[in-house]
Amino acid sequence: MILRHHKQNFISSIRIGAAVDLPVEHLTTFAVIVEEGSFESAARRLHVTPSAISQRVRGMEQRVGTVLLRRTRPVAPTEAGEAVLRAARQVERIVDDVSLELDGGTSGRSLVPIAVNSDSLATWFMPALARAARETGARFELLRSDETVSAERLRSGEAMAALTATAEAVPGCVSSRIGAVRYRAVAAPGFAADHFAEGVSADSLRRAPVLDFDRHDQFQNRFIRKITRAQVEPPRHFIPSSAEFTLAIELGMGWGMLPERQAEELLAAGRLVELAHESTVSLPLYWQRWNLRSPVLDGLSRIVAEEAATALGRGGRRSV
Repeated sequence: MILRHHKQNFISSIRIGAAVDLPVEHLTTFAVIVEEGSFESAARRLHVTPSAISQRVRGMEQRVGTVLLRRTRPVAPTEAGEAVLRAARQVERIVDDVSLELDGGTSGRSLVPIAVNSDSLATWFMPALARAARETGARFELLRSDETVSAERLRSGEAMAALTATAEAVPGCVSSRIGAVRYRAVAAPGFAADHFAEGVSADSLRRAPVLDFDRHDQFQNRFIRKITRAQVEPPRHFIPSSAEFTLAIELGMGWGMLPERQAEELLAAGRLVELAHESTVSLPLYWQRWNLRSPVLDGLSRIVAEEAATALGRGGRRSV
């Protein structure tokens, strides 16, 4: 990507590939269309007509020689459009960093979107983000995303950084292991007495209702395989909220896996019991971010690594 400078602007256009120049104004428009979901909403936000928005998109598509946006509701970038979206957001980040450096003020022009899993949000990530907001002056947008699929938010250009279970770096990103989260299988005392009075086995696990966060959640299945070495399909509830997931376990709807930090106090108070000792499931966590020199991304990454080291333990930190 080549940046072209102009006296009035930090960047007037960028070159993608060998021969395609895209005006920064059009890249900004493209990012706003994706954020707003339609040409009409983007026009209102940018204070131009929908026709002007449409012309900019057609101009970009003619320059690159392919369709960039699916005209659905909401609109969605094509595979080529995802590459353009990444470029648009990288340019936003560069311009914002330059403005910060020149003005000596806060970085307030653009949001930094971050994909984070719900359990990290509920346990340790928010203090890290609050610290990053104070120390960098940046504004952040949290995209709640399961750690097994959050890397796709980076690949699509939706996020600039992500907590993920994927060690391999997404193209254009760097990956660092920041620690591991330990999960424990827990249930309400009455539920455990009703369903596991004779112990935790393939038979009892097959009958006892289990709670999954969503259809990407594999922690309960991992625990079942660890205990039984068998394929077991229990009745399931899906509770896609960290607080309500914990509450559902307390209320006896089913058993589930909770992060150790979240479970410790409830276990100590007797509100939950552990189903099987020494049968924790660990999740290595990786911090992936765009491979882009940026004071804000650098500062955010440093703070996340420091806070994770305290909350999780590094568990063998390495970069990919």
